Amino acid sequence: MILGVIGCGKMAKAMVSGIYEQKPRLYSTLLVNDTDTQQAEAFVDLFSAQNYDQLDLVRHSNVVLLTVKPHQVREVLNHTSSAWRPGQLLISVAAGIKIGVIQSYLPSDVKVIRVMPNLPALVGAGITAIAAGEEVEKEDFVQVENLLSGLGKTVITDEKKMDAITAVSGSGPAYVMMVVESMTEAAVQIGLDWDLARQLVLSTISGSITMLEITGQHPAQLRNQVSSPGGTTIAAIKQLEEWGLRNAFYHAIEEAYQRSMQLGQE
Repeated sequence: MILGVIGCGKMAKAMVSGIYEQKPRLYSTLLVNDTDTQQAEAFVDLFSAQNYDQLDLVRHSNVVLLTVKPHQVREVLNHTSSAWRPGQLLISVAAGIKIGVIQSYLPSDVKVIRVMPNLPALVGAGITAIAAGEEVEKEDFVQVENLLSGLGKTVITDEKKMDAITAVSGSGPAYVMMVVESMTEAAVQIGLDWDLARQLVLSTISGSITMLEITGQHPAQLRNQVSSPGGTTIAAIKQLEEWGLRNAFYHAIEEAYQRSMQLGQE
């Protein structure tokens, strides 16, 4: 299988890294293209890829991974529309760009799958949502899941949920990083050194996530277990509620959701 990659940015690097490290490798040849030739050449060095013109890349690839920014998708598809052939598979990572929009630039028998990975894919701990167009068959799903397995977990979903998924898991790592950043800075403010503060915060968050996964309990149930009457935790929770933590998350995720839908219309 010949794999083509259009767009050699950070997410493309994360995805190709996971694919490249698989044993046995699922592709025979890797073709890459980017408007920034230095980024494309970096892929040549890192992954033994071949730097191709966009049209030639599409002509020679069985599977094309489209990892350009959302505002670049239409330009790329318009430029390459004549190069696609029946049976090819296009995997799009562009937030907000619907399968129908992509298919409108392509022959009807080109298969389109839309995916939304997230930042932890860089370390093989991400989660990638997968949605497919009408032409996609079961073996195509299997092929994509196998390709992306090195990035972490995968979930198959309906495309109508992809904007919400983008807002939750696609953008979600940034929210978590802000929580870690804020807790660490607060710990330093009350006298802990940076290294100890970071260690305590990271272990507390990872341990709490492990508890949620193992017990299957609602987060509020576990929170209540450490919220003793008149204690330190309930005093902190009161401040978080008064300063609007919960509402901040509601508004942030709603805003990301709306922005994802807007990207599909621009």
